[in-house]
Amino acid sequence: MAQFDLPLDELQSYRPPREEPADFDGFWTETLRASRDHGSAQFIPVPSPLRSILVEDVTFPGFAGQPIKGWMLRPADGGIRATVVQYIGYSGGRGVPEQWTLLPSAGYAVLVMDSRGQGSSGAVGDTADPVGSGPQIAGRLSAGIEDPHDYYYRRIFADAACAVDAARSHAMVDPDRVVVAGGSQGGGIALAAAGLCDGLAGAMIDVPFLSHFRRALRITDATPYSELTLYMQTRRGEEEDVFRVLSYFDGVNFAARATAKALFSVALCDMVCPPSTVYAAFNTYATDDKEMAVYPYNGHEGGQWNQTLRHLAFLDDVFS
Repeated sequence: MAQFDLPLDELQSYRPPREEPADFDGFWTETLRASRDHGSAQFIPVPSPLRSILVEDVTFPGFAGQPIKGWMLRPADGGIRATVVQYIGYSGGRGVPEQWTLLPSAGYAVLVMDSRGQGSSGAVGDTADPVGSGPQIAGRLSAGIEDPHDYYYRRIFADAACAVDAARSHAMVDPDRVVVAGGSQGGGIALAAAGLCDGLAGAMIDVPFLSHFRRALRITDATPYSELTLYMQTRRGEEEDVFRVLSYFDGVNFAARATAKALFSVALCDMVCPPSTVYAAFNTYATDDKEMAVYPYNGHEGGQWNQTLRHLAFLDDVFS
């Protein structure tokens, strides 16, 4: 594996023109309006072999009020420095609560949002996606792509904003001390949440997927982006229709609206989420209070535990 994208000095200034629909803000305002006020999040204590961490099974209303599952873990001694809303990578689910013990061990609560209709690899999912779609390639990236109102990521991005609402509604959570986080698909979801949710204290966005789609499809044939390439191979002449729909879900457009302090990471050998697509979002992110961790010789695995340690340092800095 070798670096294949732009040189680092060009990446650091790479800021392509945004492909943004005129009704982007109205589309998301209406989506969130129709997704909120469908009842309260439910937090049900569950038994666990963990001794210093309390675990709750979470169900909250997401897109259009549809039920979304999650886990809430927090220190058993009652002291919570802040709360992290955690989003999950492509095809993963919320798994079991014992997978999510690091942040509670460091004094933070974590709400792990299940990804609707996913959970086929790595960790089990428990949330169905009750919304159907037209013809699609296997995977989620082309589901409902004929219309932005039907597109899969409209539902999951709305779920993500509702997950922040759910976390803030917990009796032990300070609503002003909430951070969103995720890697790959989870990073793309965290970036969308950062653009959709007001008053976040921070965002931790690692090797984000779902950003600068046109560039991604031009320079990589790795999955999941290849799902879109395969879709368009039989939809000749419909390419601009596809990119028009994707413009409502492009991380670059959410970045332009995000102002929470941010920690990004990029891997310069990442064929799955190419570095230029990550930097397009980072350089557009609407605050100077941001930093990028660069891993020159890594692929999509990124910084792994090195980046986890940077997360803890970032949280210490935000909540010192």
